[in-house]
Amino acid sequence: MGFFIRRLSFYLIALLFAVTLNFILPRAMPGDPVTMMFANAAVQVTPERIAAMKQLLGFVDGPIYEQYFVYLQGILSWDLGISIQTFPQTVNDVMAGAVGWSVFLAGTAVILAFCIGSTLGIFAAWKRGSKYDAFISPGMMVVQAVPPVVVAMLVLYTFAIGLRWFPSTYAYTAGTMPDWSSWEFIKDVLYHAVLPLFCATIIQIGGFLINMRNNMINLLNEDYITMAKGKGLSENRVVFKYAARNAMLPSVTALSMALGMAIGGQLIIEMIFNYPGLGTVLLNAINARDYQVLQGQLLIMTLFMLLFNFMADILIVALDPRLRKGGK
Repeated sequence: MGFFIRRLSFYLIALLFAVTLNFILPRAMPGDPVTMMFANAAVQVTPERIAAMKQLLGFVDGPIYEQYFVYLQGILSWDLGISIQTFPQTVNDVMAGAVGWSVFLAGTAVILAFCIGSTLGIFAAWKRGSKYDAFISPGMMVVQAVPPVVVAMLVLYTFAIGLRWFPSTYAYTAGTMPDWSSWEFIKDVLYHAVLPLFCATIIQIGGFLINMRNNMINLLNEDYITMAKGKGLSENRVVFKYAARNAMLPSVTALSMALGMAIGGQLIIEMIFNYPGLGTVLLNAINARDYQVLQGQLLIMTLFMLLFNFMADILIVALDPRLRKGGK
């Protein structure tokens, strides 16, 4: 319980710091979003109308600390304000329409990368020094080192524009009415998700592979592995039941942390494929100086990251009895 309270306190302080930074950064950007909104409309407006629009959108004229406390009140009540770009739509509605697509893409990509990378890492450790290990381990690390924007552009140009095997944009065919009860619509969504999902997965496999490989190599020298081999157990049983099972603990915590960072890490992929997730929302909000949406977007990404990191801390203690005994 003491460990739980200490970690929870740490993450609450981190959340307050992130919320404060979230408040400051959009206001440090040049340009007044309300004035820009009227300028884009090419109409003459009076100062009174601008002031009324600022009040409607939640922009407080006053000292910065007053604006900060109003912002905190809005967060506590989960009232993130009204979007400037899609007025009169609320930020909650804008985020609700995008977060599901990002969670689907990020969650699926991380789980696929974890399964593929861990499996490849197990065999790379068991056959370390072989041609397979010499090829797969550095090869996947090279892929991971390539910037996501480069990977996404290459995949887009090759498979969507060049070969025309897959669609190049959005999450489903234009003009289609979303209907999750229809198998045809679900197939269309999966078909459109192939390329962005491939990009989001391939760039994460290397990390899981190296993590599992290193864990396995450390365990393969343990006495109980030597004893299992000496008892004549099959290779598959030694690898998967004895070595991989214990090497999975650090990988599970890495999976939890990767889930938290995935939402922010795939934004550029969503922008390139015009996927209707948080990445596209963020790009549009930056271009429109939409403070409210920017703050809501960064807040959601921060909450995801802190939540999954907190879960990773709790999970590693729950899975490893030695840490529970050490904390007593």
